[in-house]
Amino acid sequence: MELRHLKYFLAVVETRNFTEAAANCYVAQSALSQQIARLEKTVGAALFSRTSRSVRLTAAGELLEPLARRILADVDNAQAAVDALAGLRRGRLRLGLVQTLAGSIDMVEVMAEYHARHPGIDFDVANGTSSEMTAAVLSGGLDVAVVGLGSHEVPAGLDHRLLGSDPLMVIVPHDHPLAERDVIDLADLPESHQLIQFAQGTGLRRQVEAAFARAGVEPGRQFEVGQAYDMVRLAARGVDVTVVPRWSVFAAGSPLGPGPYPHGVLPGDARALRLSDAKAVHDVSVVYDSKRLAPAAAAFLDVVDRHTDVVHEFRGAAAP
Repeated sequence: MELRHLKYFLAVVETRNFTEAAANCYVAQSALSQQIARLEKTVGAALFSRTSRSVRLTAAGELLEPLARRILADVDNAQAAVDALAGLRRGRLRLGLVQTLAGSIDMVEVMAEYHARHPGIDFDVANGTSSEMTAAVLSGGLDVAVVGLGSHEVPAGLDHRLLGSDPLMVIVPHDHPLAERDVIDLADLPESHQLIQFAQGTGLRRQVEAAFARAGVEPGRQFEVGQAYDMVRLAARGVDVTVVPRWSVFAAGSPLGPGPYPHGVLPGDARALRLSDAKAVHDVSVVYDSKRLAPAAAAFLDVVDRHTDVVHEFRGAAAP
């Protein structure tokens, strides 16, 4: 079994099209088909079910896919380990970043410092849900991922470091029955409310649903969007209520414009209300597999640790 066979196999898996896969691999379609046939002969089973209209994985293909990804990831890590002997002058970091980052850690600053220290390392940054990115780290598709999960939410088999926790806040329109309150319980929301929710598979979605479960109420009718900032803007425009991390509202880059806003009053007279549930927080962690950690990824974690330590020192100095 040759590595190029696995690369061609995964190219077909990702495109479900032999012509497109061949183009992505810069080979003729006939050559790619021949190499896939050789791989199928080596493993002793058909990997794809092909018709004139579709290409699907067989049971054997589904079994091989995660193994192929891990094998190629291990080869990349082995090359990176050799590169590390030369002082980490070259290599690649496959990094996953969730939309809702920890307010205390500026990942742009982390990446900028990392690039300054290791300019020869190429960045390959992916965005996705926390579920998608943790699965990618487990399969070897990503080296490191920053996800919206707390310690108890990280899947088995992954190591993690908690970067920060942000209290969840309820954003309500200016004419909402609870708009004059400072602190509420989710059970206080009217039964007819519509909740502007984040996409399925995200850590924030899971944490908001857990908060509703602790309050003993259903989230209600849902209005689902794929951008965290859009949730805040829709609530401020009067669509209905949403629950977001505090940093999504009060950060300098908030879609609502520069803050801070006095007493939780937002542009458009929308209100940001605190929750009485102390467990209602948005945790953000960096996840990785310590057993398969490439030198480029280990160096990235070192930079993350330095920024985390600075935040802790600052908070300690500011404490009364």
